[in-house]
Amino acid sequence: MAGLARWSARALLAALLASVLSLSDGPPGAGSGVPYFYLSPLQLSVSNLQENPYATLTMTLAQTNFCKKHGFDPQSPLCAHIILSGTVTKVNETEMDVAKHSLFIRHPEMKTWPSSHNWFFAKLNITNIWVLDYFGGPKIVTPEEYYNVTVQ
Repeated sequence: MAGLARWSARALLAALLASVLSLSDGPPGAGSGVPYFYLSPLQLSVSNLQENPYATLTMTLAQTNFCKKHGFDPQSPLCAHIILSGTVTKVNETEMDVAKHSLFIRHPEMKTWPSSHNWFFAKLNITNIWVLDYFGGPKIVTPEEYYNVTVQ
């Protein structure tokens, strides 16, 4: 059994790649919940996504002041984590302006990135959502529930 575990870990490590990506779901105060990205074929994660579009996006409140303010360690479930999985696809022409505006308003530096990198807009088509916000394991949220919430 230990041999299988080691073999599996080695096989999975070779197949997985993590990237830090800036994203936006819309202008501040008007987010849609759809994670948009500005990607380049020169990024290693993009070449992986071209072969297999399935991806998982993990975000945590440790990226804000919330956890530090409340004294929560970034690994603590009290420092909430959300995990979104689905497929990453290029946005179509009708969604292009929304994606561009969503990203450039939150990440204005992107406008100046070299055009020679062939940047394009993409989104995560969410199929699964897990929320880890307390001890005892994650809670499952459906995409329908996620998109139908009114954020205060």
